[in-house]
Amino acid sequence: MIKSVTVTNYLGEWIKINLADDDPEHGLLIKSIEGLGPAKADVNTTNLATNDGSLYNSARLEERNIVMQLYFTEAPRIEDARQTTYKYFPIKKFLDFLVETDNRIVRTKGYVESNEPNIFSEQESSQISIVCPDPYFYSAGENGNNVTIFYGVEPLFEFEFDNNSLDEDLIEFGSIENQTERSVYYDGDAEIGVTITIHAIGEARNITIYNTGTREVMRIDTDKLEALTGSGIISGDDIIITTVRGEKSIRLLRTGRYTNILNCLDKGSDWFQLSKGDNIFAYVAEYGSENLQFKIENRIIYEGV
Repeated sequence: MIKSVTVTNYLGEWIKINLADDDPEHGLLIKSIEGLGPAKADVNTTNLATNDGSLYNSARLEERNIVMQLYFTEAPRIEDARQTTYKYFPIKKFLDFLVETDNRIVRTKGYVESNEPNIFSEQESSQISIVCPDPYFYSAGENGNNVTIFYGVEPLFEFEFDNNSLDEDLIEFGSIENQTERSVYYDGDAEIGVTITIHAIGEARNITIYNTGTREVMRIDTDKLEALTGSGIISGDDIIITTVRGEKSIRLLRTGRYTNILNCLDKGSDWFQLSKGDNIFAYVAEYGSENLQFKIENRIIYEGV
């Protein structure tokens, strides 16, 4: 069941409409929302002159069109409620559209196609049309981002007293254990890219990342990195790789400054996409694998709410 809709306009101003609230302060009630299910597919076929039916060529999802019917309440004034829709649903402007249900929180982004108030009706209302170029919804909220970590702290021992001495060598309580291979489970409705963060605690050279199931490979050439930045991978570096369609990038974070290092990616490298089920990733380095800490983050794609 849908619990609420939160809309954020292009200025960052937001309004939350709870479906269970019969007397909201903003004066807006949702009567209906269309376009929350799977988007319509455009299936391309070729007719055959000598056979029945047709030959399948391809298929693609069309853009999503969300249409909302909003009623205006008398508190505050109906005119105030109508003008509230102009503020949060400005024509041809960008907005963020977030839906919370009993089971999930999802979001999409779109542009306001129309806002048509029915001013002279007995029950004043407005029909709002939002065109979303991307037909999918994406996981959002506190649990919207899945994180897979390739390292952890392995405890060595425990004891019940404190060591407050600053004159003696520190006691080692645990050690960082790196795993160079992990499985990322994905349960979305369509493939999605990932964000890979590589944190260096020491020097490393020429990193290669594998998707073992698809045999795809991505390699960072540290000779090119040294030519670009003055050094290869050093302690404290973070390399952030984003393979999400439309957002592909590779950046280096060093001493608080980001640098575009896309040119350090080997030619022929693949931009990983998660498919439904287990996706096994592994990494190696020519030198310093033990100095690298890997993390993979991903959202989940849904065809509908």
